[in-house]
Amino acid sequence: MMGNLAQLERELLARGYGGRLLADEPLSRHTSFAIGGPADLFIVAREPEELCELFRVARSLDVPVTVLGAGTNVLVADAGVRGLVIVSDCRRFSMDGSGLLSAQSGAPLRQLALESAGRGWAGLEWAVGIPGTVGGAVAGNAGAYGGCMAEVVRWVRWLHPERGLEQVDVGELAYGYRTSCIKREPRRERRPVVLEAALQLTPGDAQELSCKVDALTAQRKLRTPEGRCAGSVFKRTERYPAGLLIEQAGLKGQRIGGAEVSTKHANFVMNVGGASAADVKALIELIQERVWVAFGERLEPEIEFVGQW
Repeated sequence: MMGNLAQLERELLARGYGGRLLADEPLSRHTSFAIGGPADLFIVAREPEELCELFRVARSLDVPVTVLGAGTNVLVADAGVRGLVIVSDCRRFSMDGSGLLSAQSGAPLRQLALESAGRGWAGLEWAVGIPGTVGGAVAGNAGAYGGCMAEVVRWVRWLHPERGLEQVDVGELAYGYRTSCIKREPRRERRPVVLEAALQLTPGDAQELSCKVDALTAQRKLRTPEGRCAGSVFKRTERYPAGLLIEQAGLKGQRIGGAEVSTKHANFVMNVGGASAADVKALIELIQERVWVAFGERLEPEIEFVGQW
């Protein structure tokens, strides 16, 4: 692949991406865990058209492509990611008079929640504490406090690796708990890349919605640890919240290397200093084993493992 990488680098420089295209960029600089080895090639896409061009050129040269957003909800391997890593910084959004909110993949979910509530549109208040972006939220059916993306998504525009640009209705996403047809595809290189999503909101009272957003923000601050982490590590089981099982297994404060189970909320693993991806993965596996032995419950990771494992 090295020859193809060199060819890709030359091609992208010829297309005017010089100064933005980085080689061997540490992905620890681009993840909320502050963990992750180097990307062979790395670039930030500012517009959907750029993202599409970068994706297509790399694919034409058989160079693998990994697309990231805010770098939340992922654990990048210490060995890094082969091929081209694109971070979507496409942040524009707009809302029409019917409450249809159209947002590019890099738009921060929290900003959309605040903006829509302030304008008197309901449906995204639950997202005020979620640090990710629209693209990841669409793919993973992000949710909190009883709400989720499946309830508001109307359509998605994506770049399919085989079929090209498509607009698909929400039904085609085959949503489930914290998953979709995108996330169910185990090979990331075969997943469609979300470019834009339309969310249908409903009329509400701006003052009441803003008060609700403030209350949820305060609640999240009380319950959620601050620091370097990737959000909730595990999905809830059919019967129990993952954090409850982890806490009752006596794992709060459990540590491997620089990775530690939060003492504030047991479903968070923190990078408390110098943690490697291997530390975090080993701690995740220890939690799964202890919870299974104690309660017979299998914990499924909500975070995704990205890169060369």
